[in-house]
Amino acid sequence: MDLRNLSTISVLSDAITVCDYQGIKLLRIQHPQAEAGISLHGGHLVWYKPAGESAVIWLSEKAEFDPQKAIRGGIPVCWPWFGKAATPSHGFARLSDWALKEHRENDHGVIISLTLKADETTQALWPHQFCTELTFEIGRELHVSLTSTNTDTHAWSFSGALHTYFTVGDIRETSITGMGQTYLDSTQDDITCDGEAVLQFSGETDRVYTSPESPVVIHDARNQRQIQVRNQGHDCAVIWNPWQALSTSMADMADNSFETMVCVESTIHESPIELVPGACHTLSTHIKVHRD
Repeated sequence: MDLRNLSTISVLSDAITVCDYQGIKLLRIQHPQAEAGISLHGGHLVWYKPAGESAVIWLSEKAEFDPQKAIRGGIPVCWPWFGKAATPSHGFARLSDWALKEHRENDHGVIISLTLKADETTQALWPHQFCTELTFEIGRELHVSLTSTNTDTHAWSFSGALHTYFTVGDIRETSITGMGQTYLDSTQDDITCDGEAVLQFSGETDRVYTSPESPVVIHDARNQRQIQVRNQGHDCAVIWNPWQALSTSMADMADNSFETMVCVESTIHESPIELVPGACHTLSTHIKVHRD
């Protein structure tokens, strides 16, 4: 996205500005430790760049900023279900408008919290009362946490993901370690497979790793760096790259988009979380860059 097209709506602090981009409200963070952007549509972090570093989070050059659609790239919030378990795919959170709860900053960075609560629209899709809070800690490192609270009078279950898209220099020169070796292969009707300790890419990859370690490490050889991903509150790590044919078929991705991105997702997939009234659960991802 072209940041020159951001139109300032209001200034919240020295580091945080509310902007408009194609009718979508964005929080623009400009801090000595990092730059970032968060769309209130979807509660969606759309870019993140630590000071002195190249972009860490990938955003499609053809991403559509449309209130009726999810944004391609960044960190979509998949909630209260993952995948095609119901309609819409990956849940309604990434299509909903989140409210700014609070913001604060210090020498280390910025903390922003957003909330999403049940209303008539969500009730029509998922008949439960809830409150979700999404917290971004933005500095030299990035920490994103999604806390789900049951505000209903009965128990309910959910799944979901922090569906992080990472920028890499060249997917063919990228490898991943720490994801474990057992996975469900979505390109082969979810059969269970045993893979290698090092994942390298030569075609479409859509895998649910069921015993991930911490951290999962993206070895971005072209950019001479490692990206460490520490997830909590999850039961698996989804790794995805669409490769050429699928990338070409998607209206919001350029034909060669697959070359510079890979998803490593903090995911609740195998065992949905059940929450009794008043209980809560936090799903999180922590991202840190190391130079080789």
